[in-house]
Amino acid sequence: MRREAGPGDRDRGMAALAVTPIGHLETPWSTPGDCPRNGRQPDPAPECRAVVVPAFRDGLLGLEGFSHLILLYWMHRAPTPALRFTPPFDREERGIFATRAPFRPNPVALSVVRFHGFAAPGVLRVTNLDCASGTPLLDIKPYLPTTDAEPEASLGWLAPHATPRVKGSAG
Repeated sequence: MRREAGPGDRDRGMAALAVTPIGHLETPWSTPGDCPRNGRQPDPAPECRAVVVPAFRDGLLGLEGFSHLILLYWMHRAPTPALRFTPPFDREERGIFATRAPFRPNPVALSVVRFHGFAAPGVLRVTNLDCASGTPLLDIKPYLPTTDAEPEASLGWLAPHATPRVKGSAG
């Protein structure tokens, strides 16, 4: 996957980047339109798989024991990005960087998933994923609650739309 340099990129010292997928994701959803709005829906979340190609499987050593992982993936079937749009549950236009919309200038997505162990060598069992099957997997990182959680984070313009999550709800 390659991002082509855009207008003015040379002036800012930016060049195209090459990204090598480490595998792919297997989910129950065949198209982006079938995917849930977020990985916490539906409840209960279906089991999905992160399949790592053999060349990168040595990098999985030590994942056992982590309850959650961060998966980075490339939304290769996302529509052309719009830098401004009106989210479906809002009345105001917002910039793409103030939303979690899947259509982005670089369609990199991130999900915190629950890790249920290995189904086979290089095949991770996960839940709380929200992408179409076949999505290229870019990276895996262990989720560290001491580093990755920000309990005091504010929700910006989303605050009026937020509903309290009750344990076990798809909220």
